[in-house]
Amino acid sequence: MNVPAYSSYLQWYSEGQLGSYVRTLRSAGEMLSLLEAAPPPGDNSGPAVPDLVLAQDMLGGSKVTGNLGGGRFDVMSKKGGLFLAAPHFARTSIVDINHQIRAVAFPVAQWQTIMEESVDGQFAFDFARVHDGMFDSPAIRSTLRKLWSLCEDEGAPSRLLARAAGCEILAELCRLGGAPFTPARGGLASWAERNVRDLMRARLSEDISLDELAAEAQLSPFHFARMFKQSVGVPPRVYLTRLRVEKACELLEHSDLPITEIALDVGYSSNQVLARVFSKHMCVTPSDYRRAVRDPVRSFALR
Repeated sequence: MNVPAYSSYLQWYSEGQLGSYVRTLRSAGEMLSLLEAAPPPGDNSGPAVPDLVLAQDMLGGSKVTGNLGGGRFDVMSKKGGLFLAAPHFARTSIVDINHQIRAVAFPVAQWQTIMEESVDGQFAFDFARVHDGMFDSPAIRSTLRKLWSLCEDEGAPSRLLARAAGCEILAELCRLGGAPFTPARGGLASWAERNVRDLMRARLSEDISLDELAAEAQLSPFHFARMFKQSVGVPPRVYLTRLRVEKACELLEHSDLPITEIALDVGYSSNQVLARVFSKHMCVTPSDYRRAVRDPVRSFALR
């Protein structure tokens, strides 16, 4: 019997024997994939795939035995606990009760160069300290929580969000794994910051990537993300969202464009996505905002 070859963790999980237990699939092209599933007890082992896979147990309380690339383990999982599966390794995983996971898969080919830049060329996907069963990282849990929350607001992760979140997660894995981490080098040069801000404003409607912004600043994506935050005070993704909301406010106030068209103009796929993001930042819907700024007296009277 031939064992099927899978090009990714997402393909194996969605097309294999566990496919019927998948609840959510999201993908940012070939850069990063997210999966949420509620598999039953039993053997959840899988073939070797070219992805580094980080899985989070959303419920806890299950006995997990197996080998994810760092040796055999036998643990009682905790809610929020993390498991790291090595790429190109036929994983074994047996769980004793129903459970729920969220997983993020990093194709090695898309991330190797970026992470080598972060650790002076000495990066390798061999985190013996974290492969060995379950581990915890408040920093990674926080990044995962924000990543899923933003995906719920915006749908599939943008290239900027996917790359930025991936850099944060892999940087923390480097630290936990004892990799020689390159320290931050300060903020952006003034010309670089100015050019990047201008590029973001000019391409609000596009799915601009962290790689493109980094190239504008003549930096690697990994170093750019950290240096941008030092200069501006927030990550590139957060700053881009602020620009989009500000532009949406301007268009709502000074144009008669339909909200669906405004959503597309500022980089969101639909008026529903714009409404979720806009309401979260402005505490009011786009329609209510337009009414309030155009007829504040009447808007106040209707309250």
